[in-house]
Amino acid sequence: MKPELISFNICPYVERSVIMLAEKGVDFDITYIDVYDPPAWFHDISPLGKVPLLRYRGEVIFESAVINEFLDETHPPPLHPADPLTRARHRGWIEFGSNLNGELYNMMMAKDAEQLTAALEPLRHSVTTLEARFGDGPLFAGERFSLVDAALAPTLRSLALLEELYRIELLAPHPRLRGWLAALCVRPSVQGARIPEFNDVFLSFMERSGSQLNQLRR
Repeated sequence: MKPELISFNICPYVERSVIMLAEKGVDFDITYIDVYDPPAWFHDISPLGKVPLLRYRGEVIFESAVINEFLDETHPPPLHPADPLTRARHRGWIEFGSNLNGELYNMMMAKDAEQLTAALEPLRHSVTTLEARFGDGPLFAGERFSLVDAALAPTLRSLALLEELYRIELLAPHPRLRGWLAALCVRPSVQGARIPEFNDVFLSFMERSGSQLNQLRR
């Protein structure tokens, strides 16, 4: 039986694992659910009530970082560094990416100008921090694709999309991050991580959310 990824169609955490499955050449099925109205069986198998979940040989693995490390350990060659200290540093930046996703979501869900301004401050600080810590590229660990690349690719794509759709500056001041995103976006795993109608679904989601960003559409 093929592994099955249980997903929400515009979730960046799901994209992380789609990228990893593709990088590892794993043949898998994907099942999309509405996380705001999930099927009854979902809560029976999702301890945190979140996606992604990976059904694998009768077991369910949850949390994208855990899923990706599992895939890395079971499908060689490994993408995580062999050196424990370097590996710990990479894990830290994966967690940083998760925090950045949270700040991004808070900004997207701001309901008025005051909330938007307040949410933008930590988001822009985090993006600036990531720019300052990024190396010579083209990827996080140089030429070698890593779990950090899989984790941050969806976030960087979301920052770029928001900048494209709304009158808001997020990646424009950060040439290293823009170069990193360009290097990621030529990879088939990253290109194929989103559903073809992603932009339309995303815009529909944003319109229903009542986000202040809707007042800044280009």
